[in-house]
Order: sequence, then C-alpha cells, then structure tokens
Amino acid sequence: MKPALGSSITQRLTLLFATVSAIVLLLLGFVVASLAEKHFEELDMELMTGKLELVRHMLAQEDDPGNLSGLKARLDDALVGHHGLSVRIARQDASVIFLSADADLPTVIPSTRTFNQPEQIAGVDGRPLRALTSRIIPRWSRSDPLSVEVATDLSHHEMFMSSFRSALWIVVGFAVVLSGLLGWFAAFRGLSPLRSMARNTSEITATRLNQRLSVEAIPPELADVATTINQMLERLEESFKRLSEFSSDLAHELRTPLANLLTQTQVTLSRARTTAEYQELLASNAEELERLSRTISDMMFLAKADRGLGLASQHDVDLRAQAESLASFYDALASESHIEIAIVGHCVVHGDQLMLRRAIGNLLSNALRHTPPGGRVTIRLAQSDQDSTATVAVENAGSTIPAEHLPRLFDRFYRVDPSRQRHEEGAGLGLAITKSIVEAHGGKVSVSSENGITEFRLILP
Repeated sequence: MKPALGSSITQRLTLLFATVSAIVLLLLGFVVASLAEKHFEELDMELMTGKLELVRHMLAQEDDPGNLSGLKARLDDALVGHHGLSVRIARQDASVIFLSADADLPTVIPSTRTFNQPEQIAGVDGRPLRALTSRIIPRWSRSDPLSVEVATDLSHHEMFMSSFRSALWIVVGFAVVLSGLLGWFAAFRGLSPLRSMARNTSEITATRLNQRLSVEAIPPELADVATTINQMLERLEESFKRLSEFSSDLAHELRTPLANLLTQTQVTLSRARTTAEYQELLASNAEELERLSRTISDMMFLAKADRGLGLASQHDVDLRAQAESLASFYDALASESHIEIAIVGHCVVHGDQLMLRRAIGNLLSNALRHTPPGGRVTIRLAQSDQDSTATVAVENAGSTIPAEHLPRLFDRFYRVDPSRQRHEEGAGLGLAITKSIVEAHGGKVSVSSENGITEFRLILP
C-alpha cells in the first residue's frame, strides 16, 4: 500500500521551506514598502514645508497689497524646476491671489481646512496629490490672514510602489519555487541515511538476524534509532535462537514417549500375549501417557504465562507452612536417598497460594533430584522490612554447575547435560514454570553455584 501524499517527510519539508520563504519575503516587502512610503512622505513634507517658508518670507517682505505683480514674479521664479508642485495663495473669501503655473489643485477651495497637517486630495485631472495648507499673516494686513496651499504630485510615487509590488510578487513567486526545489533537494539528501537504514533493514530476514546497522556511518540524529534497531535485532536473534532450541527440545520430549508407546504396542501386537503381559503393557503405556499429559499441561501453563499469567486469588501466604507441607510430601523420596530436608526462617507474602506452592515445590523437587545420597537440602526463608521483600532460597549440595549454564537454567527444556539425558521425574519445564509464577507476582529469580553448593533464590514483593 502506497503512503498518502501528505505523509512524505520530503514533501512536508519542501512545503515548509517554500511557505517560510514566502512569508519572510512578504514581510520584508511589507516593511520595505512601508519604509518607502514613509520616506516619500518625509521628502514631500520637507519640500512643501520649504516652499511654505519661502512664501511666508516673501509675504513678510511685501508691504503693498495693491502691487502684487512683483510678488507673483518672484514666486514664479522660485518655483521654476519643481515639476508637479502646485502653490495657491487665497484670501479668506476664497479669492485667489496667486496660482502657480500648471497647478493641478482643485478649483473649489474647501470651506473647512486642516492646517499644518498633510492630506491626500485629488487634483483636477484626478491625479493624487499630497497637500499641506498653512495660514500666513502678510505684512500689509495683520487682520486678514492668507491661506497658502502647497501640493505635490504623487503619481510618480504610486508608479514606483506599483512597480515595486509587481517586482515583489515576481520575486516571491520565484523564491517560493526556488526554495521549494532547494528544500526538496536538502530534504532528499538529508533523509538519504534514513533510506539507507530502510534498505539495510529490509534485507534482514529470519535467517539473517545477525546483521546490524552501522551506527558510525549514520548522522548523530539517527544514531539513537539505529542503536534501538540493533538492540531490537539482538533481542529477536536471541528469541529466535531460543525458539529454535525450544522447538527442537519439544520435539525431542514428545518424540521419546511416543516412540516408546509405538514400539511397545507394535511389539506386543506382533504375537499373541497373555493377559498379564497386556496388563504390563497398558501400565507402561499409562506411565508414558501421564508423562505426556504433564508435559502438555506444563506447556499450556507456560503459554498462558506468555500471554500474561493471571493470579486467581491473592491473600497472605505463610511460605514456611507451605515449605513444611512440601517437605512432608517429599519426605518419602528424600528418605530413600537418605537426604535431609531442613527449613530455616519464616516469611509471609501476598499472592496466590497454589502457584507459590508449585514454585517452591518445583525447586525442592529439582534439588532432591540433583543432591547425592546422604546430602542435605535447605530451604531458607527471610523477610526484609527495608525493601519490603521476601526471599525463598533452596540450597543443595552436588556438582557445581558451570557459570555459562546458569543464565539459561530457567529456559524451557534446557538441561546442563548436553547429552539431554531424560529424567523420569520431569520434562525440563519446572524451573521455567517457577520463573513465570514469580514474575507474575512481580518478583525475580536467580541462581548461583559455587564449590559444590547450588542455590536457587526467589525474591517476592
């Protein structure tokens, strides 16, 4: 199934690069446009303020209101070369004293004026103007102030801003496309180690679990991912290895009793037998079937534990009482080999009584099988108030177990003896069941073997 279009990291990064570039350029363009507008306004204000001062200076020198021809000539000379600049001087009754050549001011003078504040107005032909109006008192009349209006054409400003905005949109469009392409290239190149990891991972199969990703050749940002994948592969490899061994052991454990049943039955049926012989065969077959039944029952228990072993009922369990009961149960077996069972200490835990009894019973049975005649099996019970844990240790004398075997003693069907000699008492699942029971109670198991003393330890909360 192909991934959705929006799920591509490369496409997301490409879109992100393009969007960020567009936003940055638009903000930059907005700031530049605002600064340009402000600059143009300042230039216009400087020009208009200068002309107002010029008019004020000339009016201050003129003392004959009947002879303004000289004033008009001087004003015309002063405005030479200022294209787009309009100047109008009017009395309070709106009569015009002076109007500059090519002035574009509206013919109707508004009755209400905003003095000394710039404002935008429309000229005669509709062109935009920025105007500044001031009241000036001439020298010849202190009681009859004149209205002086100065305006400058904004057409060239607006043409510049229009060209600027067009250029800005073109640049933004080009930058978006270019940023998108560069973003795609950067994302594609940046994610190449991830694609390499995907290719290498896809080559790992059940038969090639020993392969690992090279952490040194991967960028630091992906090193943790590669390390995690390698750790996962190590766990998978170990699990597959144990599963393979478990399948082999399971086949071995089931094949032997089935072969015995089949062989004994075929031999018995090869010729007529007496009733006693048939009874003996059925008794032997019953023993093998009981062994198969125990093995299958244990396997079902472990399968349930793999899915999460539930504790049927939980209450305070006196482990010393359970140990004494088990010692009494195994007393006959221990007496045959002259093995002494000793119980030391006392502890109480909260858990499932039947399961805890089974866990301790498995350890005791295992210890009795491996203790030489005349030996001793000791069950030590202890309770710690500091960490709120209870410890059950089953210790027996016998052969020292090599250190390389200790971590795997709780694996299913695992035996220290490489020849896999079968014991009639069990199928090699007792310790695995004990571990599952203890872990279901939130505890842990351990084993040590030194100087001919082997100790299995259960730590329960």
